[in-house]
Amino acid sequence: MTQNSSESLGRLIRDARMQRGLSPEQVAQALHLEPSDLRAIETGARELDLASLTNIAATLQDPALTPTARTMHLRIKGPTKLAGSIDVRSSKNAAVALLCASLLNKGRTVLEGIAQIEEVNRILEVLSSIGVKVTWSDDKSELELVRPEMLDLDAMDIEAARRTRSVIMFLGPLLHLLPEFQLPYAGGCNLGTRTVTPHLQALAPFGLDVQATDGWYHASVREGHDGVRHITLTERGDTVTENVLMAAALHPGTTVIRNASPNYMVQDVCFFLQALGVQVEGVGSTTLTVTGLEEISTDVRVAPSEDPIEAMSLITAAVVTKSELTIRRAPIEFLEIELAILGDMGLKYDLTPEYSAANGKTRLVDITVHPSELHAAADKIHPMPFPGLNIDNLPFFAVIAAEAEGRTLIHDWVYENRAIHLLELNKLGANTQLLDPHRLVVNGPTRWRSQELICPPALRPAVCLLLASMAARGITVLRDVYVINRGYEDLANRLNKLGADIQVFFD
Repeated sequence: MTQNSSESLGRLIRDARMQRGLSPEQVAQALHLEPSDLRAIETGARELDLASLTNIAATLQDPALTPTARTMHLRIKGPTKLAGSIDVRSSKNAAVALLCASLLNKGRTVLEGIAQIEEVNRILEVLSSIGVKVTWSDDKSELELVRPEMLDLDAMDIEAARRTRSVIMFLGPLLHLLPEFQLPYAGGCNLGTRTVTPHLQALAPFGLDVQATDGWYHASVREGHDGVRHITLTERGDTVTENVLMAAALHPGTTVIRNASPNYMVQDVCFFLQALGVQVEGVGSTTLTVTGLEEISTDVRVAPSEDPIEAMSLITAAVVTKSELTIRRAPIEFLEIELAILGDMGLKYDLTPEYSAANGKTRLVDITVHPSELHAAADKIHPMPFPGLNIDNLPFFAVIAAEAEGRTLIHDWVYENRAIHLLELNKLGANTQLLDPHRLVVNGPTRWRSQELICPPALRPAVCLLLASMAARGITVLRDVYVINRGYEDLANRLNKLGADIQVFFD
């Protein structure tokens, strides 16, 4: 077994444990191990043979191990016909980025329309633990954040921090606030290796040095170089672009970021920085020029834009249930490639004229999807950096391809685990074949059937199982849906209002 495979297995074990809400001590005791031994397994420092791996897998699914919190499940009765209209809610990825960016501001930050999802809750737990005052309005439509003069990182809620990868975006703001600090390794979905190297390379010109040891990033800050800072990102990542934007915001000079992501959540961070008084040029392009400030202390109110990934989820719900459904407030700029591919596959849909989002910048439309006879895509379906097909929308095409006549090749070149999670669709009747960790062949159409399933530890594949379950005859039980709640607010009840039959229950 290679070091890389040990690390991948370790991450998978860790995320499966955390998804069930089990503590390291619980699992270590059940395995007759010391907690330090389990930590070595989860970090990839200890290799596993097949017998050990089988034992760990059985232990993690043992119902006798009681989670530290109630585990939520869904019971879905199908097949379902949906009807009516539904609004797209604000972006999860923009929300967590803006929460991290609020650390830049000494003034009062008010975020409007933030989704109350688990990913947001985890970041808020971390922010509260280090001293940020967090206040929801009575109707939960507004969230107020006020940063203290001095952050107390020693008091950080480590368990919450390890349950989200978004904590990596603390690096950009904190390097201006503290000469030394440490952050825990981040968690979140299990999608395979996600290196932090691009973040560290991009933040080095600001004086950030990071050593990764024993489950922590140990950061120290030296004097950055003077003059205009030219930073070329080695990958066009969303979070790395956001991290550099945050670092540049408190650099009282000019930073030029090349190969920047122009994706939706990055644009929301740019709009936020502009509201704070930071000059950001080139929004929506791959070259961003930022003129930062010595200090940011202003009262600001912003609204993140609508979530194109949720919009794609709802489009998929209409497709898989063969329903006519109107998806309102869809950010069309970030769905045009997806809709073009769907149109080529035979999907019939209508668009309203464009109108502005609450931020005054994002272009929205209402999309009405009609029941359609689909055929397989003529070419492979693969993601690309914006304005290409969004990587987070790719899994939904596995469900859509299962509805289409013919053979579709889906190439997820970014993540090495997510295509594997999509094989769970076979348990619901789909015909999918894994060519390698990145390529999946889907043969359709599908006669969906009910089944009892456990959510995979990855958000979008888990939602794909929920959507496909609505088309399956009988009752499907989807267990441990915490991962879905990370990215979607009250999804089951919102789908029920459209005609779905989904019951929430707990152990």
